[in-house]
Amino acid sequence: QEQLAESGGGLAEAGDSLRLSCTASGRTFINYAMAWFRQAPGKQREFVAAIRWRDLSTYSADSFKARFTISGNPAKTILYLQMNSLKPEDTAVYYCAAQRTGPYGVGRHEYEFADWGQGTQVTVSS
Repeated sequence: QEQLAESGGGLAEAGDSLRLSCTASGRTFINYAMAWFRQAPGKQREFVAAIRWRDLSTYSADSFKARFTISGNPAKTILYLQMNSLKPEDTAVYYCAAQRTGPYGVGRHEYEFADWGQGTQVTVSS
């Protein structure tokens, strides 16, 4: 089991950018893929984007492709989510999650990710 920790959240104004980070206590990630999810107040957790470590291929939900970018370093020690042109509706807790294996490819559903961080709050004011 990987202990994941997010950082980089906070307060932002509409139009600002934030970059979230996720690490495993400085260790190399040992999973197949990782993703960012978010959960806004009163809403279900939703998939934002994922990355497969083998070739650093990325996958994003359509609603986030234009503004959010997932990336990771080839050493597999840190995961990022670059968020641009933030909107008040981006206010949510953002989670990084690890998919241990990928028999069916990179996941987009919560149940496909076994390890989760505690989340980092992002609040965007208008």
